[in-house]
Amino acid sequence: MKQNKQAFNGVLATILSILIGLFVGALLTLITGLCSPNIGLSGALDGIRLIFLGLLSTGRNAMGALSFGFNPASIGNMLFRATPLILTGLSVALAYKTGLFNIGAAGQYLAGTCATLFVALEIPSSVVPPAVIWVLAFAAGILAGALWGALPGMLKAFLNINEVLACIMTNWIAANLVTWIFDLSNLKNVTEGTKTGYIYKTTFNNVATPKLGLDKIFPGSQVNGGILIAIVIAVLVYLMMSKTTFGYELKACGSNRFAAKYAGIKDKRSIVLSMALAGALSGAAASLYYLSGNTEFFWSTYQSLPAAGFNGIAVALLASCHPIAVVFTGLFMSTLNIIGLQITNLTAYNEYITDVIIAVIVYLSAFSLLFRNLLAKAGKKRETADANAEPARKEVA
Repeated sequence: MKQNKQAFNGVLATILSILIGLFVGALLTLITGLCSPNIGLSGALDGIRLIFLGLLSTGRNAMGALSFGFNPASIGNMLFRATPLILTGLSVALAYKTGLFNIGAAGQYLAGTCATLFVALEIPSSVVPPAVIWVLAFAAGILAGALWGALPGMLKAFLNINEVLACIMTNWIAANLVTWIFDLSNLKNVTEGTKTGYIYKTTFNNVATPKLGLDKIFPGSQVNGGILIAIVIAVLVYLMMSKTTFGYELKACGSNRFAAKYAGIKDKRSIVLSMALAGALSGAAASLYYLSGNTEFFWSTYQSLPAAGFNGIAVALLASCHPIAVVFTGLFMSTLNIIGLQITNLTAYNEYITDVIIAVIVYLSAFSLLFRNLLAKAGKKRETADANAEPARKEVA
């Protein structure tokens, strides 16, 4: 009964956070529109409609008004963008469930990117079947992410170095290391113009994630079977954490490392394995994103970290770190990306204003943990009041 109540409070807190974020974003859209002569009230109202219905926007009709309906391209692109968000969200959620805060998902994502692209592009598809190369590249990305995630895990387990600090350092080491490795490689895309800062798409080696019929349902989009793989992985993580002895040991170690050690659980092993599994999920996110064959990897002179690694934190917190809920919050965050594109393309709002609006929505949506704690406290007060009132009712009876 208590677990059901906690689950209900978690769902309610998430819904409240999302709604508040959306309404504040709509208010910011209205204020910005009224203060800008290029947008005005009508443009602001269009922006508000897109915030709530942007995924279903089909553009503007002949009269210039916004039209809405089933948009397979937008929905398909939303599913494609949600794939890495779900997996990086799972990475953060798994570590959090075991008492660790994995802020190193960005570095693990880069490690997975590097390993995936090297395997996918260096093994000639004329010799090895593309399907085999895909499996090897996916496995390489997972393994690279796991190894990079295990580094801060070992520092935490054996030297008691805070995993947040260790993850921040490994993030920037990964950024510079991956840049240096790709700069020395022969994988730079010089076929399409002079894209010296880009790595070839995996389709140049005939390697790509199969569509599994999703391109028929969502024509004109980038969607592929990666979203189905991400959902299956989320279910497997849930089963591992809630239905297996191994998952119980990880959670027990996270709750109280010393009590777990006293009970016979190998605490150091659990910490390292927890971070390695979290890193493997981030590496899988990068693998599925670049193995799609739709996108190229680009690095800049300043080695910026991938946003997917940090967005996974918001996805996990919004889902209260529940593996199944991460799927839905990942879809929500991806929907916000599509909404931002629709607002930029269909209204007079520029991309910077759109980014601010979406950032406000994401920021307020991540307050679900606060709302859950408030709901829990309110529930305890009601229980205490009922417990105090019970003797009085019996006395009256």
